[in-house]
Formats: sequence, structure tokens, C-alpha cells
Amino acid sequence: MNPWLATIPVFLIAATGAVLLAKRWRKSAFKILMAVNVAVMVGALALLASALTAGPAVAAGVAPAAAAAAVATPGAGGAALIAAAIAVAGSSIGAAFAVAYTGSAALAAMSERPEIFGRAMVVVGLAEGIAIYGLIIAIILIGKA
Repeated sequence: MNPWLATIPVFLIAATGAVLLAKRWRKSAFKILMAVNVAVMVGALALLASALTAGPAVAAGVAPAAAAAAVATPGAGGAALIAAAIAVAGSSIGAAFAVAYTGSAALAAMSERPEIFGRAMVVVGLAEGIAIYGLIIAIILIGKA
């Protein structure tokens, strides 16, 4: 079973607990939820720091010379993967803002002049291209990892 699918019940229980907490204690629920969010964020940053500083794993029964030959720069692959994730996330967020603004402007312009539909969709498509550029950069970075 995929480990991400196993976390769905945990998220559902956490969301239900947050809603019940917000209904029961309206004034202090925000402070409690923020404290929980900060604790989870600190844990995630600690996990990230330990993953980036950890050395490569060595299988049991491998000769030390072969293990030493397999060791490259520790953490370089992980850093490339994190950089790929940042490239995709940043370009997707940028594309979302661009499509939001250009899409609303295109709809407003098409409501006045319906014949500019083609030109308006080209502008929206160019805004969506930002996300594709980030995806291409991520593929290049993953190939280097």
C-alpha cells in the first residue's frame, strides 16, 4: 500500500478535530491550532535537516572499498531534488497568479467584444507556459541528481 494513502485517515481525523475544536472553543482554538502548526513545521524542518546532512546508506555485506567508491558527495542528490521541487512550486504559483489576472481581464474584454476570444486565450496560454518552464527545469535538475 502506498504510504501516502495510509495518511489519509490521519488527515481526516486531524481535520475533524480542528473543526470540533473551532466549534467548541472559538476564542482559544486559533491559538491551539497555530501551536500545533508550529510544532509540525519544526518537526518537518528537523526531518529535512537530518535528511540533508545524512550520509549515503551502505548495504550489508558490501566490501568497504566498493562502498567507498560508491560514496560521492553526500546530500547532492537531495539538494537537487529539493531545488526541483522549489522550481515546480514557484513556477506553479507564478502561473496561478498570472492566469488569475489574465483570465479575468480576458473575460472582461470578451464580454465587451466576443471576437477577441482567440487573442485572449493566447495570452492566458502564455501565462500557463510559466508552469511548463518550471517543470522543464525540474526535469533537468532531476536528471543531474
